[in-house]
Formats: sequence, C-alpha cells, structure tokens
Amino acid sequence: MGRTIKIVLSGGGTGGHIYPAVATAEALKRALGESVELLFVGAEGKMEMEKIPALGYNIVGLPIVGLQRRLTLSNLLVPFKVLSSMRKARRTLKEFGADLAIGFGGYASAPVLKAAQRMGIPTILQEQNSFAGVTNKLLAQKARKICVAYEGMERFFPEEKIVHTGNPLRGSFGGAVDHAEALAHFGLSGTKPVVLIVGGSLGSRTMNEMMKAHLDRIVREGKVEVIWQNGKYYDKEMAEFCKDRDMTGIWRGAFIDRMDYAYEAATVVVSRSGACSVSELCLVGKPTLFIPSPNVAEDHQTHNAMALVRKGAAEIVRDVEAVERAFEVVEGMVANPERLASLSENIRALAIANSADRVAKIAMDELKVSL
Repeated sequence: MGRTIKIVLSGGGTGGHIYPAVATAEALKRALGESVELLFVGAEGKMEMEKIPALGYNIVGLPIVGLQRRLTLSNLLVPFKVLSSMRKARRTLKEFGADLAIGFGGYASAPVLKAAQRMGIPTILQEQNSFAGVTNKLLAQKARKICVAYEGMERFFPEEKIVHTGNPLRGSFGGAVDHAEALAHFGLSGTKPVVLIVGGSLGSRTMNEMMKAHLDRIVREGKVEVIWQNGKYYDKEMAEFCKDRDMTGIWRGAFIDRMDYAYEAATVVVSRSGACSVSELCLVGKPTLFIPSPNVAEDHQTHNAMALVRKGAAEIVRDVEAVERAFEVVEGMVANPERLASLSENIRALAIANSADRVAKIAMDELKVSL
C-alpha cells in the first residue's frame, strides 16, 4: 500500500452513535495500522467533543443543532447553522483529503455525509436501530453501502445497498468469565436467581422508581438477588433512599465497572433497548426484559425491542407500566426455567460477532484496500 488512507467518521449526540464509530475506528486501526488516518466530525457542545479526544482521536466540531419541539429562538437559527455546518464540513473534508466518509447517525452526520456525496467522496452509513433515523434515510440514495443490525431494513433503504453487519461494539462480550468470581465481585451468594437492572450511564428514572417500589419486598421474600445500576444522575438520591434499609442480596451503584461480571452473574437482565444494549445482550445470550425509553426519536427503542419480542427472544413492558408490573414479569421469568432457556437460545441466535471488523472490511472494500 502506498499513501495513507484518510477516513472521516461522523456521528454523535449520544453514546449509541459515538461508540459504534469508535469501535469501527479501532477495527480500522487494527487492520491498517499506520496506513490509515482517521478524523471524527461531531456537533459542538455534544458529548463526542469530550469523549473522542479522551480516546486519542482528533475531532472537528460543527455548529449543527437539532430542532426543538417548541418554538424557540434556537429553532430560528437552525437554517443558518445548517448552512454554516455544510460549509465547515466541506472545508474539513477538503483540507483533510478524505477518501471515504462513514456516518453513524446524529446531528453531525447529515452535513458531513451530504457534503461528501456532493464532492464525490464515497460514503457508507451505519444504522444502529430497527427503525431507521431521518438522517440515514435522507442519505441512503447516494451511499455506497448501508450497514444494518436488523432484518427487514429494505423498508427504509435500497435493498441492494444493505449489508447485515450488526452494531459495532467496543470490548468483548460472551467470553469466558468465572461464575463464582462474578458473583463475588458484587457480594452475592449465588444461591438464588440474579436480576441485573441496567439503567444506562446516567440512569433510568423508571427503573429506579421500580426498585424503590419493590426493594423492601424483594429483600423480605428473598427469592432473588439484584445487581442494580442506578446511574450517575440518580446516585445521590438512590443512596439516600437505601441508607437505612436492609440491602441483603442487593448490590447498588452508579456504574458497573465490570459488565462482563454483571452479565455472567445475571439470570435475567432488565434493560432499556438502545441499539448497542440490544446488540450486547444478543452476544451474551441473556434472557431479557426490555423497558423501552419513551424519550427517544421515532420511538426507536420500542421498535428495537419488538424486533426481538416477535422472535421469542425477549420480553417487553411499556415504560408507563414498568414501576407496577416489571418486577412481577421478572419473577415470572425466573420461576420458569424452560422459558428462560428458550429466551436465551433465541436471543443468542440473533447475535452477530465482530461487527466492527465487518464494517471496517466494507470500508476497505470500498477503497479497494486488500489486507
């Protein structure tokens, strides 16, 4: 290989867009080493502007913003920020000398990929969810390839461009972890089924309210043990709630530093159904109850969850019913070993390993790069 290959990766606003981009960057670096130069493009003021440099990558921020649901001054500025972002995206692509642009969704993806397509630079899209986002639908016609994680995406994209890669994830999942060691990490006995409640890095108000409503009964009845990740945002409040309570068989914390241990220890997982969470749970093959967040664009978490529910690979409880019903559903699941085995088998069948490497390979094929 002669000259350095230059690839722009764009996406952000949430971890669900950022981390697939980072996982793909890591896969490209593994495959191409010093022969590839990578540049991220994000949205000014969004989390990628801190997260990406912290991981050692260069990033350029665009002034792009999204429309607010109500009439605000910032909505009036949106057209100007879009034009400004398009100009900056074009300038960035030209100055960097991009050979390829890969979009992962989020605010910044639209101007970057649109500018690249107008400049004749090949583009690839990566759609994490089972219900395609507006940005990717608009960019699909001129994209070379569209990497997806779910079946049936020809509803949104040209069928001949779709490649079923799964969602790129950082780290390894489903590897060998000692079960007793995993239980000991959380101070659990392992004599009862373990329920893992994952509310995301910031936390889920609904899941925390569910635990508050049922905690005393869970401890009193002693049917299950619980790993409860309450999230950074709610940690102080939940710590105060738990301060004088009997917490026998309950591990509670803002973060879980060893998710491999948490997955290994878990009999059942209760989780939101963001794209990356769903992909992780498929890889670890754990029976799961999804409580989709209602506060996301196009209700895509419900679509993600239902894609699994329809295949007998997960259970679902709506957010508005979760505080009252979810733990009863969980207790019904752990009391039915045959159902657990079926859910585990069916969710594992949907796993796609090495997704980041698959997306990287498609990028290299587009650039006619051979390993």
